[in-house]
Amino acid sequence: MTVLPLTPDELLTTTRSVRKRLDLTRPVPMELVRECLEIALQAPSGSNRQDWHWVVVTEPGKRKAIADYYADSWERYIASGHSAGVLYADDPDRAAVQRRIGDSGQYLADHMAEVPVLVLPCIRAGSLGAGNQAGLWGSLLPAAWSYMLAARARGLGSAWTTLHLRHEEAISQLLGIPDGIAQGALIPTAYYTGETFKPAARQPLDEVLHVDGW
Repeated sequence: MTVLPLTPDELLTTTRSVRKRLDLTRPVPMELVRECLEIALQAPSGSNRQDWHWVVVTEPGKRKAIADYYADSWERYIASGHSAGVLYADDPDRAAVQRRIGDSGQYLADHMAEVPVLVLPCIRAGSLGAGNQAGLWGSLLPAAWSYMLAARARGLGSAWTTLHLRHEEAISQLLGIPDGIAQGALIPTAYYTGETFKPAARQPLDEVLHVDGW
């Protein structure tokens, strides 16, 4: 597959969460998804266990069922009063950005069933206790991000979402995911519309950098 001529820095700074610009009408070849996942499998995992699994959902009925669960979680998220769209209301610059994120999140919730590919990164988890789970999720989430980077490099857009996890058990039953396998994210994937992406506005580094202590 053709890979875009992006430098490493361009790839890392222009891989955005794509929602409104997902092309909902263009099929995504499974071989292209597999190529992105082959890249993802090069990510690190604790003790090199590689306990990850990847569920790729393309069947329309199953996508619709997952989308319905996602929509329910989205409605609860909006009703919570803590959704992205209402954050930083006292900061005009950040508030405008947050409203745009809220709008694009609503669009994705409304159109999730139309996204041609839904990718669910999973990991063998056993019992998820209340303790530190960094080791577990650190063995999956870098690989999921690598998948998104590989997709970007191949002209695909994706978005990092986790709201579906309110209904994780029901979605596991829908997809036949066995007991002891935990879902880490839901990554809608499609070709994107428009030309390219640019780096996002972020807090200045010196506001969040701590050297040799807080």
